[in-house]
Amino acid sequence: MFYLQRGQVPHKRHTQFRKPDGGLYAVELFGVEGFSGKASLLYHHTPPTQTNQIEKVRDVALQPWTDDEAGPHRHHLVNSAGVPASGDAVSGRVPLFYNADVTFGVVRPAGAMEHFYRNGEADELYFVHTGSGTLETIFGPIDYGPGDYLVIPIGTTYRVVPGGDEQRMLWLECPSHIEPPKRYRNEYGQMLEHAPYCERDIRPPSEMEAHHETGDFVVEVKKGGRVTAYHYAFHPFDLVGWDGYLYPFAFNIGDFEPITGRVHQPPPVHLTFQPRNFVVCSFVPRKFDYHPLSIPAPYNHSNINSDEVIYYVAGNFMSRRGVEISSFTVHPAGIPHGPHPGTVEASIGKEATEELAVMIDTFHPLHLTRQAAELDDPRYPYSWLPPSAADAEAHAAELADRGPEAFPD
Repeated sequence: MFYLQRGQVPHKRHTQFRKPDGGLYAVELFGVEGFSGKASLLYHHTPPTQTNQIEKVRDVALQPWTDDEAGPHRHHLVNSAGVPASGDAVSGRVPLFYNADVTFGVVRPAGAMEHFYRNGEADELYFVHTGSGTLETIFGPIDYGPGDYLVIPIGTTYRVVPGGDEQRMLWLECPSHIEPPKRYRNEYGQMLEHAPYCERDIRPPSEMEAHHETGDFVVEVKKGGRVTAYHYAFHPFDLVGWDGYLYPFAFNIGDFEPITGRVHQPPPVHLTFQPRNFVVCSFVPRKFDYHPLSIPAPYNHSNINSDEVIYYVAGNFMSRRGVEISSFTVHPAGIPHGPHPGTVEASIGKEATEELAVMIDTFHPLHLTRQAAELDDPRYPYSWLPPSAADAEAHAAELADRGPEAFPD
């Protein structure tokens, strides 16, 4: 990301920076990859090391859906629409898919986080499906709303405070950096002209306000498969200022500019973030292909070495039958997938799509959790079979009643 400064910082790094009463501010290097990666310098009123109580809160362990339980290797449809609101943006998480590179699922926060939270082993990302509120961070606040990606670097102390509306989010965490793809940036890190978004679309934290409250403030830290509570007698958001290249930010999917062509473009044109061994892509409303013989619907394709997951946000997905909003389709490596029967012909002549979806492609096999198993539709692998005449007629009538059609890959 680009350099940013909030609040007050000294003219020179690692020099005396004094409070109005003459005492020194406490500097903290907030960095990754030792001292060679992205970093920011944080200036605290109170040294961040002064915890007065430490206690274990809980273990964090996934509940795998074992291969024996899952049965044969196949496609999956996991419908999360009925997941109830519960807990907060951390305690209410429902993990659905995981491997060594990423864990993700859904969360429907029922309220604000009581304590502050810090993931000490992974970057985090929320995609806000519905709802609004504020992501409070040590770097400053970020207001969020529908369609926002919230990217939170490893080690960031934060709290999610929902507004009064219904909250639904896709969330993920990964032990690598969530950042724009390198192919969108030049050697200086600046976003290139052909990139589908640029620095102007990135929303970093607003101007911060130092907190001087005293009391019992708890920061729950996740590390090593457990959550530990650190108690402080001062508010953790006590910065007078900070500067650097490492900080949380928001990016709205509506600011992603689609890349189109004369014929169908492959999924990499939707690439949004590129952590290690997986990608996050944004499918947004766009004009269809403009070759006179183009076929807007995606072609059949085999994921030879990647598992493809699509989370359906909004729109009419004519290349998929029976897939509801808030569902995940899981198309694993080794077997092909593509448009459902009849949708290829139906797509010809269409000019645009109003689809909205987030895709996560992993380059190592994904595993499903028991929570995903409870939401899985075992009929989905057979949805490519030709429908009966009655089904086809009903499907045609359904499509006729819809608004702008959509054809996700």
